[in-house]
Amino acid sequence: MEVQIMFKEIIKPSSSTPQHLKNYKLSLLDQLAPSFYIPIILFYPSTPQTSSKEKSDRLKKSFSETLTLFYPLAGRMKNNYSIDCNDEGAFYAEAHITGEMSMILQDPQVEQLEKLLPFNSQEMSSNGEILGAQVNHFNCGGMAISICICHQTADASTGASFATTWARIASGEATTNIKGTIYDCTSIFPPQKTEGISWNEFAEKDLLSNSVMKRFVFDRSKVATLREKVAIGCLDLPSRVETLTAIIWEAVLESTNINNAIIAVNLRKRMIPALPELSLGSINQAAFVNCSKNENRIDYYNLVGKIHESIGMMKNDYIRKIHEGGRYFEVLKDLAENPMNVFTFSSWCRFPFYEVDFEWGKPVWVTTTLKFKNSAFFIDTKDGEGIEAWVTLPKKDMVKFQQNPNLCAYASFNPII
Repeated sequence: MEVQIMFKEIIKPSSSTPQHLKNYKLSLLDQLAPSFYIPIILFYPSTPQTSSKEKSDRLKKSFSETLTLFYPLAGRMKNNYSIDCNDEGAFYAEAHITGEMSMILQDPQVEQLEKLLPFNSQEMSSNGEILGAQVNHFNCGGMAISICICHQTADASTGASFATTWARIASGEATTNIKGTIYDCTSIFPPQKTEGISWNEFAEKDLLSNSVMKRFVFDRSKVATLREKVAIGCLDLPSRVETLTAIIWEAVLESTNINNAIIAVNLRKRMIPALPELSLGSINQAAFVNCSKNENRIDYYNLVGKIHESIGMMKNDYIRKIHEGGRYFEVLKDLAENPMNVFTFSSWCRFPFYEVDFEWGKPVWVTTTLKFKNSAFFIDTKDGEGIEAWVTLPKKDMVKFQQNPNLCAYASFNPII
């Protein structure tokens, strides 16, 4: 598959950022996020009724207008405390892909997907862009739109907000109708002196070179069956994400020496009052779960209870309390100074990626290439009921992981889209 860049440029916001908004403060959660890009790729089928040129013109113009609402993304990181919202702009490119989109959809491979991105997602652009987008045109008329957004300023929820807002503006909606993209979280998550603390080890190339990333798909019927099965002995029916987290963690425990898990929890709806759904920032917090292999019972029935309890702690009073006293920062500081093997779970489920319609239809597939040491990323299948899991493990551990009986019974390994 050959990628031919047709053009690339820096696009500035359609309107200048007012002087009083030129300095955007980073919260502690932003400061602690790894300095790499979150990649998102949306695939669209051919729509002959709308020409490629018309699509390109509409995408480019609306991208500039969307940057006006998400103005920090057009700025540059000043330090680990703020963004200079100087309207320098975001990276934008269009490319022609030699071949059909079906080449990718019939056998999705991370190495091919990475070619569709505007940046190498594992390291920051040398020019310091916080955001980049690339529109990829296939021979068949299909299109893949990719977005890379700096994790220190945004999370996957922000990525979904940007994509949906971009689509709404491309479809003709006025920017004045779209509210709540910027929210100052520093009063809730006060910034700290974080020099010397970094989570980039999870994405270092030398660590990832011996790792592989595999796609496992649990369709709606298998997810429903698993939820009912795991619910035995539980007071409540576990969520789809809790269920899949338990199934995958059980397989990880049996195939690696990792006992600890970190689950990224989106805090927007857990605060009182709730934060705006379109709020910019890396507004998620780590829930910690430990499972000693010396425990008498290690299975998904036991694990789902631990997971549910850990996530359930993430409520307004608890979150505010641990940040007011600085305890959360101290825990993470200690973890950075005394690293241990952990497996990280992050869910993008229920984020409206499959609703991103630029007025030529919804995507047929949405995915990521975020390769993170010892991790699993969940994203909805198109019907919104199944879940795709992208799992990264060392090569030797992945061989055993793939042989886990529950994975073999309930997951399809990299099926055709």
